[in-house]
Amino acid sequence: MDNGETKKQILMNDFRAQWKTIHDSAIQAVERVGKSGWLVLGKEVASFESELARFCSLPFAVGCGNGLDALEISLRCLSLKPGDKVLTTPLSAFATSLAIIRAGGVPVFVDVDDSGLLDLALAGQVLEKQDDIRFMVPVHLYGHVLNLIQLEDLKKRFDLSIVEDCAQVIGGKSHNIPAGSVGDCAAMSFYPTKNLGAMGDGGAVLTKSASYAEHAKCLRDYGQISKYEHAFEGLNSRLDELHAAILHDALMPLLTKFTKRRKEIASRYCSEINNPLIRIPPKPEGSESVWHLFPVLIKGNRRLFQNYLTRESISFGIHYPILIPDQKALNNTVGGQLLTSLRNALFFADQEISLPIHPYLTEQQIEQVIFTCNAWQG
Repeated sequence: MDNGETKKQILMNDFRAQWKTIHDSAIQAVERVGKSGWLVLGKEVASFESELARFCSLPFAVGCGNGLDALEISLRCLSLKPGDKVLTTPLSAFATSLAIIRAGGVPVFVDVDDSGLLDLALAGQVLEKQDDIRFMVPVHLYGHVLNLIQLEDLKKRFDLSIVEDCAQVIGGKSHNIPAGSVGDCAAMSFYPTKNLGAMGDGGAVLTKSASYAEHAKCLRDYGQISKYEHAFEGLNSRLDELHAAILHDALMPLLTKFTKRRKEIASRYCSEINNPLIRIPPKPEGSESVWHLFPVLIKGNRRLFQNYLTRESISFGIHYPILIPDQKALNNTVGGQLLTSLRNALFFADQEISLPIHPYLTEQQIEQVIFTCNAWQG
């Protein structure tokens, strides 16, 4: 692969290439919003919400400021009370547990499975013993979808209120069931690195419930039920008209195409990376993954592999090196209770590396990543 020339860096995300693709439609969207004279919670947000709900096969979508707020608003819609325990994963972005804490709940943790996602069988065993847990925030991690048949069974057996964290899995399915459709609410993030990323921050609450959707609209806007009439302690978490217009006009039309490309790259990685020192975690059974990330587990010293990738001009990520229960931010917070050992989660935290997987990768770059991984000798 090395022809003697300096290798061009293979990026984890290529926002410059994205801008070249969306430039014209994005600028047109900005012009339309600017000329409209309406900049907050107008027609653009409503139009994007409608399209997002359709794409996710759910009746209602409510745009908000970011994915963290989407999780908090969702939990508050479900009437989470101060001190209520919320079963969740220790292996995720800290925002998952932070939202639980901000909503007044207490995060409690169960280990992950071989895919790195919340172990639903283990969660079931815990729920059988602890009847005081009635809330759950499962995370669809890496673009993989948890087994939604199992999740729905847990919901029914234990009368759970569930918010699905769908920040990394827009368009994903499990057993042909759309992600986000089993929980009472689902939270979406449009952080720029996401499969559907805004030109800044953004998020959304999705739900089958008209009443939850109306409550979410109220909570995102200071808790107002009408102008200057505040029924709840709400947030200032409104998706901007500009973000909504660009998402709707420039980015959503590319989502299906770009998801297909991610799947093609993942397929090549899965079939062509062949090195006993590098293990690709399996997808959850039944998952129609959208490959937000491509995680691999490194046998031996991960730091050596990181240095190796750097020398070979390949960018990488680590998701997530510190488990949520071990974050200092939880030291002074009630919660963080471990309901099982976290053996698998600790293994992912110590050994996981995310390889580049975005729709702008060239065939040559894909081949370079594969070649480099296969040439690794530890």
